[in-house]
Amino acid sequence: MFPFDIHKIAQQFVYNAQEPFLFNSGFFLWLFTGFLWIYVALSPTHRPKMIFVILFSLYFYYKSSGVYFVLLLFATVIDFTLAKLIYNAREKWEQKFYIAVTLLINLGMLGYFKYTNFLFESFYGFTGREFEPMDIFLPVGVSFFTFQSLSYTLDVYRGNLKPVDNIIDYAFFVSFFPQLVAGPIVRAADFLPQIHKPTFVTGEMFGRGVFLIGCGLFKKAVISDYISANFIDRVFEAPTLYSGLENLFAVYGYALQIYCDFSGYSDMAIGIALLLGFHFPLNFDSPYQSRNITEFWRRWHISLSTWLRDYLYISLGGNRKGKVRAYLNQMITMLLGGLWHGASWRFIIWGALHGAALSVHKMFVAWQGDEQKDKPASKWTKRFNVLVTFHFVCFCWIFFRASSMESAGAMIGQIMTQLNPQIFFDFISGYKAVLSLMVIGYLLHFMPSRSSQAFQTFVTEMPLALKAAWMVIIIMLVVQTRSAEIQPFIYFQF
Repeated sequence: MFPFDIHKIAQQFVYNAQEPFLFNSGFFLWLFTGFLWIYVALSPTHRPKMIFVILFSLYFYYKSSGVYFVLLLFATVIDFTLAKLIYNAREKWEQKFYIAVTLLINLGMLGYFKYTNFLFESFYGFTGREFEPMDIFLPVGVSFFTFQSLSYTLDVYRGNLKPVDNIIDYAFFVSFFPQLVAGPIVRAADFLPQIHKPTFVTGEMFGRGVFLIGCGLFKKAVISDYISANFIDRVFEAPTLYSGLENLFAVYGYALQIYCDFSGYSDMAIGIALLLGFHFPLNFDSPYQSRNITEFWRRWHISLSTWLRDYLYISLGGNRKGKVRAYLNQMITMLLGGLWHGASWRFIIWGALHGAALSVHKMFVAWQGDEQKDKPASKWTKRFNVLVTFHFVCFCWIFFRASSMESAGAMIGQIMTQLNPQIFFDFISGYKAVLSLMVIGYLLHFMPSRSSQAFQTFVTEMPLALKAAWMVIIIMLVVQTRSAEIQPFIYFQF
């Protein structure tokens, strides 16, 4: 008899809503190893390699969202066809018609899965009637591949990109599994030229890939998951049961959690892509080191913020129609950016707060004038600005994370009225492990860029045996700190 249950092994290959397919799961690491062997064998070829990756990517999405992988196929066929029609159209009205169809289909699909219940609930709330939510499954990462596909057709419409001739090329771009379900949102203009180049992974690419995968695993599975399961989730679920001090540190913890969770996924996605011979753009750049809210959005989720800037803010008129209109466009962009994150008034408030802060900062810069703006700030002024920006972002995270507006209000109330600083040392004693990981996380985040770059170079240039040891150490840390269930990535819900 076999010493293992063959049926349980077979079940690992089938979609299970309770066990999403994650980079930090043992099954993915095992499956990716097998994938890599075949990929390397096919790397001298072109079409066979691409078809194999497409099939694996579709399976990857099937493991994440079940039968809804057909949505990915649908979006691929529709946008490939419409981009061709846009490019070949002789009249401007034809192009406008086809781009309108593209927007209607993509945004309609996104709207149905993400916002149907929200719209009906809001309408019923205004009329005073009770609403029973419809059972609508939200496919993992639908916002990401929808925006990625839309950027392709919009670039073709604007004349910035020539459409690909073969649907296999386009399917490879849309479905490429490292960034499929949680970004970064890769632009066609950056990615498509890479697919026709020979598969070649330099020593530097391999070393950097191993470094980023290790860092991503540490951020997500050691720091983010542990502090979430052992502290943050408990406080956010019932803020009134905890002191204001505990609520405050839960907010600080969530700021670190969402950064480690999302940037950890981006690190792993970029690292895996490097191992396959592809380059993704940087998606996070130590955002909590920002000295103002504008700088924060240049460092946080860079692929989304630049997408919103290029395809929404500029399309609304940008800053071409005067300052007042620019501030209004900024607010609309951030409101829709908040709504992109989730169908709830909490996300709209989160977006509105950031939109207002961005507009206020632009007004302040304009009021300062060029002479004051170019005047170098002192070291302490920079630190004070970082502190203020960080706490504003943390305040906004309360609305992002809280389960309801009532819960957000309760948490703010606890912090404002029930801080109880006298329990500080008891609090430290009771949450030693959580606070230790938070300190480590923030120290690593605020590490000077020269130091972090030097460490990356050190790991990148290590011999292969030491690179393997680096990954073994990270995996051992993951095993030692993981909870009973693997925690899904936060941005899977978006």
